[in-house]
Amino acid sequence: MVPVDYYIVLSAILFSIGALGVLSRRNPLIIFMSIELMLNSANLAFVAFASVYKTFSGQIFVFFVIAVAAAEVAVGLALIVEIFKAKKNINIDEMNSLKG
Repeated sequence: MVPVDYYIVLSAILFSIGALGVLSRRNPLIIFMSIELMLNSANLAFVAFASVYKTFSGQIFVFFVIAVAAAEVAVGLALIVEIFKAKKNINIDEMNSLKG
């Protein structure tokens, strides 16, 4: 049996990689992937703690986080497609306004 500390350390490492990706990259698709990595690292921590306390509340919370992440990706990708149609560019530095 693997101790819960290993899962928490892995979760912290994955969250740090995701945060670094959000802060350092300028491509919106990579930023979305980094946000997903951060959400999944939080899910790993929830499941690890739920296994320690022998409850299903962690798994239930993970289900809702996955549902919110799916909605976030759908809306985010729709915005990226519409911005690309309008401006022919999806560079974050050049998106300072959403005027048509």
